[in-house]
Amino acid sequence: MAIADMVRQLDDLISKVDQLHAHPAYRRGEADDGARILANRLEAAVTRLTMEGSIYRQQLKGGEKKSTRFRLVHDLAVAISLRDDLNDGWTETVVELVHADTYGDYLEMADGLLAKGYKDAAAVITGTSLEVHVKALCAKSGVPTAVAGKPKKADTMNADLKKANVYDGLQQKQITAWMDLRNKAAHGNYSDYDQAQVGLFIDGVRAFMMKHPA
Repeated sequence: MAIADMVRQLDDLISKVDQLHAHPAYRRGEADDGARILANRLEAAVTRLTMEGSIYRQQLKGGEKKSTRFRLVHDLAVAISLRDDLNDGWTETVVELVHADTYGDYLEMADGLLAKGYKDAAAVITGTSLEVHVKALCAKSGVPTAVAGKPKKADTMNADLKKANVYDGLQQKQITAWMDLRNKAAHGNYSDYDQAQVGLFIDGVRAFMMKHPA
């Protein structure tokens, strides 16, 4: 399949997601069936257009077992990343694998999405990166990440890290605020925050990771 055809397929699905997000029923918290169908189509397209082991297939796993709306926004971010990389010529499997670890925290992707106006996808991706880092900090600091075999929620791990003096109460409150923004994005409350706040969110999480490496 020609790259132009691959890009065209992704553009069509991305456009359909944009149309769904703008639909009144979706904004009222309805149309989850449409969101589920589009998420399935995005995942199928990314899988069909990439090779086994590619960073794009790895990124798709971040949306598994999440709410339908979170999954759709997450899959949209992966599809946009693939579309843009195809346009820029970044399609070599070797290049994908070399860059797999550098895209692990998704912050670079979030910056790119925000620059293109996709503030909601950028917020979800940044929130995912933050949650993964908080869990890694727990592992590094000897703080359990599960209770009775069940994974702890991000807010609980955040509180536990403060109790373990990994960081102070101000940092805990900031992380709580960031997670609240991420949850608003994941649940479709897109009018509760703006593009500038997402930009500060990304910069803040990046600074936090540098100050508290895991």
